[in-house]
Amino acid sequence: MSNVSIHPSWKAALADEFTKPYFRMLTDFIKQEKAGGKTIYPPGPLIFNAYDSTPLEDVKVVILGQDPYHNPGQAMGLSFSVPRGMRIPPSLRNIYQELNTSLGITPAAHGDLTSWARQGVFLLNAMLTVERNQPGSHQRSGWQFFTDASIKVISEQRENVVFLLWGAFARKKKVLIDPDKHLILESAHPSPFSADRGFFGNEHFSLANAYLVKHGKEPINWEVPA
Repeated sequence: MSNVSIHPSWKAALADEFTKPYFRMLTDFIKQEKAGGKTIYPPGPLIFNAYDSTPLEDVKVVILGQDPYHNPGQAMGLSFSVPRGMRIPPSLRNIYQELNTSLGITPAAHGDLTSWARQGVFLLNAMLTVERNQPGSHQRSGWQFFTDASIKVISEQRENVVFLLWGAFARKKKVLIDPDKHLILESAHPSPFSADRGFFGNEHFSLANAYLVKHGKEPINWEVPA
């Protein structure tokens, strides 16, 4: 994991994690996979993109995904986001549809959510890497310890953060969050397989902004720039 970039706030907050045995094993695992000829996504410099794009002290909203996208060119280190020029994935299309229904925001023509990350939306995948065309391939690699620690750090060190937990996997992370300090919003996942079962109409984006405003914070501009 060379050439990675992580904001100093996260480096300091997670300093202990980088020295733990699981993290060394995780690093060795990824090196071995690459040495064996496997293609790993996202590219090395983007593995910690969420941590570089959204400093800890700026986190207002957390959107938790599971795996990076596993097809060529899609993964960019931000949950649900794909680079400009890539086809918008089905789950993100449904996120855009909910934004349109809830806030009247016209769906963007691309899937790059960097503008959200820069406003304080921490777009975290529970696993930060995946093997090409092999969904879930790094589920037991150790990333879960690192990203669970990240969620705990936000819960402990920040106040009045909105956690958007979509789907059964994300909702299990609820135990890591202090509900007395933060707003936890849960619903079905935006995947086409489940969006009709509670994601559409969840009003999470408007509820998140109302909560931020109530606590004296600037709301998120959810409109993705052209």
